[in-house]
Amino acid sequence: MRETKSPPSKLESRIALVTLAAVFSASACATLPRPKSTAARLSPDLAGRAHASAININTASSQELEQLPGIGEGIAERIVAHRQQFGPFRRPEHLMMVRGISDQKFREMRAMIVVE
Repeated sequence: MRETKSPPSKLESRIALVTLAAVFSASACATLPRPKSTAARLSPDLAGRAHASAININTASSQELEQLPGIGEGIAERIVAHRQQFGPFRRPEHLMMVRGISDQKFREMRAMIVVE
């Protein structure tokens, strides 16, 4: 003879639902580690030198800006024009407001620029 299982009681069903809800809500709050910035990946000695030789995007000339990766004559001139029209950049990320500076291009040069 085969035994048949009786359906779970209402109490058992509710306990199972509460347990599942707790598991899902706990996993939804989990955080993933953030990737380290380029400057943080450098050794402390290199990070200090990188900051010392970093280009201040608020005072750099067009020729100095061209030393940054992905910045040619046209984009360098647009950076200078943006600075003249709107004033100095408050944060390095504001450089992405200049046409031609994509998120990827900004990430490539982030460790090489400062705003002072």
